[in-house]
Amino acid sequence: MLTYNQERYIKQAIDSVLKQKTNFNFQLVIGEDCSTDNTRNICAYYAQNFPDKIKLLPALSENKGLIKNYLRTIKECDGKYIAICDGDDYWIDNNKLQKQVDFLENNPEYYIVSTGLKKLYSNGKIRASIQRKTGENYKFEDLVFENFIASVTVLFRNIQISDALPNWIARFPYGDWPTYLWTLKAKGKIYVMQDVTAVYRNDIGVSSKVRNQNSRIVKVNLEIIKCISRDKNFYNKREAIAQSLLKHTKDLVASYNREKKYFKAFSLSLKTVLQSKGSFSLVKFYFYSLKHSFIS
Repeated sequence: MLTYNQERYIKQAIDSVLKQKTNFNFQLVIGEDCSTDNTRNICAYYAQNFPDKIKLLPALSENKGLIKNYLRTIKECDGKYIAICDGDDYWIDNNKLQKQVDFLENNPEYYIVSTGLKKLYSNGKIRASIQRKTGENYKFEDLVFENFIASVTVLFRNIQISDALPNWIARFPYGDWPTYLWTLKAKGKIYVMQDVTAVYRNDIGVSSKVRNQNSRIVKVNLEIIKCISRDKNFYNKREAIAQSLLKHTKDLVASYNREKKYFKAFSLSLKTVLQSKGSFSLVKFYFYSLKHSFIS
């Protein structure tokens, strides 16, 4: 659980974890990032009263930011599986962990399991979130094109205990999608449960600021795929990664044109074509996207 200045939400998040009914032991690892409000004190109260369940990481002297806090917190997770529930989200199914652990225990070919969720908006309305079809055999080759796993719903095998996450993750504003891809780099499938187990606050948090401008999030995703393409650990996935690179490049070109950033769209298209020694499908897409931006 990552948290920073979330005194309004952190109690609900922690309580939702403590309410989990399981036949196994679990530990809540909290990475509190030098909050300026009462968040730290609330977390400390829970850690003192539930020492067998909660591990609150040492206080920081300064705010590290989401990704550095993520990396230091996930390193402290030494269980067989890892689930994520940020301090502004919460779980609504007290059997979430049990259901997911049971599935992964009984299906060793799967490495990640997610569920359905609801989105809570700043106006107080809660709506069900559209998700991928349940029960499908999703793989790395699906996830590399888009992150369809909401972090508040996920449970995944903790391979980072013996296979540490790559340093390049620290370059980005979030680490969940790269972590899932790292988990699946050698083998493993994804299962999507139909159960709705969590609530995600849609307009809160650092990542929501990145998503305010579509080209920003698309650019981050493209850079993540570029790092994966250069990482030798993903060599056996190079074909899918190459296709994803082209897809994300097209997405960024389209985003720039929609936002009337025509020079950026042109520069990216030209640079990509020259580097790939003639990706003419991108040229065709560039002109289509440019024309569509004027029509819309």
